Amino acid sequence: MGNVAGGDARGTRMLDNIEVTADGDLDQLVGWRGARVHLHLLSNHGGSINALAGTLQGVDNIEVPEGRIKLYDAWIEQDIAGGRAALLVGLSDLNVDFYQNDAAGILVAPAFGIGSELSATGPNGPSIFPSTALTARLNVAIAKSGYVRAAVVNARAGVLGDRPGIDFKMRDGALLIAEAGVRTNGKLAVGAWRYTRQQDDLRACDANGDPIKRTAIGAYVLVDQRVWGDDSRGIDLFFRAGVSDGKTTPFRGGFQAGLLANGLIPGRPDGQFSFGVAQGLLSRAMRRTVRDSGNSADAAETGVEITYLDRIGPVLSVQPDFQYVRRAFAGGGRRSTVVLGLRLIAEFGAP
Repeated sequence: MGNVAGGDARGTRMLDNIEVTADGDLDQLVGWRGARVHLHLLSNHGGSINALAGTLQGVDNIEVPEGRIKLYDAWIEQDIAGGRAALLVGLSDLNVDFYQNDAAGILVAPAFGIGSELSATGPNGPSIFPSTALTARLNVAIAKSGYVRAAVVNARAGVLGDRPGIDFKMRDGALLIAEAGVRTNGKLAVGAWRYTRQQDDLRACDANGDPIKRTAIGAYVLVDQRVWGDDSRGIDLFFRAGVSDGKTTPFRGGFQAGLLANGLIPGRPDGQFSFGVAQGLLSRAMRRTVRDSGNSADAAETGVEITYLDRIGPVLSVQPDFQYVRRAFAGGGRRSTVVLGLRLIAEFGAP
């Protein structure tokens, strides 16, 4: 990834992401009926492209503050109620089940993975990349296409491979999150989240100078719909918007919108083109903090991304990427930044 214009500094950084996953049917393996297990090892290293771009929401969804090898997921899921519901327990990425648009899946900017107003919460971030947390999640199917799911997630993320490791005591409380939706020609859903333990206000303090405690809450809505064609050749549109309390997080809300086009180039059936716009609305506390540092802050940071992913061999895919970000503040450089990237993806599988 290279920052080629604007931002804080010009330059190029290499980043890597290595994943090994294994799924097992516990009925076949040990006779545990209706149960399955999932393990996911993760290794991330490389430089920080956002140190050059200087954005608030980031520009590469595999960038990590410190390179590590870790156990990312480790969970067991059990079918209940005749298969109409399932209970999952273990280390789990909440963005797999909540606040997710499938049509935004190949976009590289982190804001298209989960809304910034949620990803910036908690004592060290919620249970999402690069570290998950202990989770209990219940998923219930409603009629033919509806679903309701809810989870209790340790507020402090941490896995084997992180310095503190897994937090079993839940001293920071829990994140409660729920989503309900229908899968008809895509997905329509609404969700809400809340922390059980109050978080520090970003700015407001009491008479002793200690941060005032606030209840961190938020909600979101998402749309993901096929508007033309089918899986092999078609166009999907997505839209998502979220809000938060605006006191405990740098973001009071935001939105993401865009499209995914499959197989539109003749002779390239595996080609995928995607375009997206992501905007993070800064909280009042964050804007005041930026002004205190001597910079002026806009009400929002807005990014545009264009990318194309295509398979060029049995196991290898290539993905050029373009991003333009109108930063919320100038920092050490200009407000606007342009980032160009090239992602190579090699996938291997076994039955």
